[in-house]
Amino acid sequence: MSRSARTNDRFRPRGQGRPAARSGDTGRRPSAPQGEFALPATVTPALPAVATFGELDMPAELLKMLTSLGLNEPFPIQAATLPNSLAGRDVLGRGRTGSGKTLAFGLALLVRTAGQRAESRKPLALILVPTRELAQQVTDALAPYARLLKLRLATVVGGMSIGRQAGALRAGAEVVVATPGRLADLVERKDCRLDRVNITVLDEADQMADMGFMPQVTELLDQVRPDGQRMLFSATLDRNIDLLVRQYLHDPVVHSVDPSAGAVTTMEHHVLQVHGADKFATATEIAARDGRVIMFLDTKHAVDQFTKHLLSSGVKAAALHGGKSQPQRTRTLAQFKTGDVTTLVATNVAARGIHVDDLDLVVNVDPPNDHKDYLHRGGRTARAGESGSVVTLVLPNQRRDMARLMSDAGIRPQITQVRSGEAELSRITGAQAPSGVPVSGSGTIAERPKRGGAPFRGLGTRPGRAGGGESRRSAEARQIAEARKAARVRRGA
Repeated sequence: MSRSARTNDRFRPRGQGRPAARSGDTGRRPSAPQGEFALPATVTPALPAVATFGELDMPAELLKMLTSLGLNEPFPIQAATLPNSLAGRDVLGRGRTGSGKTLAFGLALLVRTAGQRAESRKPLALILVPTRELAQQVTDALAPYARLLKLRLATVVGGMSIGRQAGALRAGAEVVVATPGRLADLVERKDCRLDRVNITVLDEADQMADMGFMPQVTELLDQVRPDGQRMLFSATLDRNIDLLVRQYLHDPVVHSVDPSAGAVTTMEHHVLQVHGADKFATATEIAARDGRVIMFLDTKHAVDQFTKHLLSSGVKAAALHGGKSQPQRTRTLAQFKTGDVTTLVATNVAARGIHVDDLDLVVNVDPPNDHKDYLHRGGRTARAGESGSVVTLVLPNQRRDMARLMSDAGIRPQITQVRSGEAELSRITGAQAPSGVPVSGSGTIAERPKRGGAPFRGLGTRPGRAGGGESRRSAEARQIAEARKAARVRRGA
């Protein structure tokens, strides 16, 4: 992408005449995607984008580390925003998940905080994120650079010892990565004060709004230094975060990389039309593929039941949802990243904040509720320019809703009717018959379960989404029978 192309998506202020066209300017103002407010624009001219990290005003040792890690050319959102954020400007950045937002705000925050020392309980920089997993990912991504610059990082999230986190803040931490609820608790306990925070980042602000965190977020923002720098990054910029932009960002540089629809050229989108009796047999064969896959279901109970079924079928699966303790969630993600677990079965808790290298398939066993959920689930693959596929299993009476969802997302998927055991299913997803040799939750051989169990109990389709008038019990029986039959055929039994 040329430098001029990277700098042409900043918009003019409301109520002002359009500035004279610059060299390379397209002369058109991008329209706001569906459900999004018209983005404000900079009044102060933005600094030009850079082509390499070496052009940025950053410490030599940091540039050397980036080079040693093979990071020479920044991603578009980094190239456009870093010159401005390093200069202290407020930033409003939109980039699809996996586009490089963490370093876009993280490098500027660390460089501008370097050389300062935080007092006990008084951090100097704050990164707010919606989920524990994203907090850990941001911490892991920034920790090497923070150590290099002699900055102390503290991660503050629910589900972990609040006493230990309070201790880290008392010891002094220049940078805090936090979820809003736990940070609010620590502030209330007087274990943390925010009046020295000079740089504040909101990452995935749209999800914080969706999750009901806005009252806590605004209360926290009211406590940081009013003259400090603010950066807001998100995959989508919905109208429900309009308040944040207008109230807390001053003269921001606005930058948008990739449409919020996230219809990335390296990502394939497939809608597989299945029948209710065959849905979970199909999902089981996809889970048994070579390589890792994330599979999304609606509820914690459904995730647990399907995971148990996969383990009994010989698939190294693990469940991830909000009902798991944080140590369990952390351990599961670590096993998935190392390959000890090959199928991660999850609710929407995994739809953001999880980065796994070389993940090329995401499966919506249950279709998401809206296009934003679809985009963030799918954003686990095709990250940082890699390729990947998103597959959604759709029952007959879900087809109309799914077509509307895809239209809202700006995606034209490939639509295929499939059944378990068919070559077309294998071609699209790499599906194959599971081994049938049960494994335990840790991936070791387990005792074969006694006959008569119902691995799909509780996995009936959601009310109003069932396909046909078949009872759940009979549907489960047919699913189990067809899965076993397909496995026998594949194994030549």
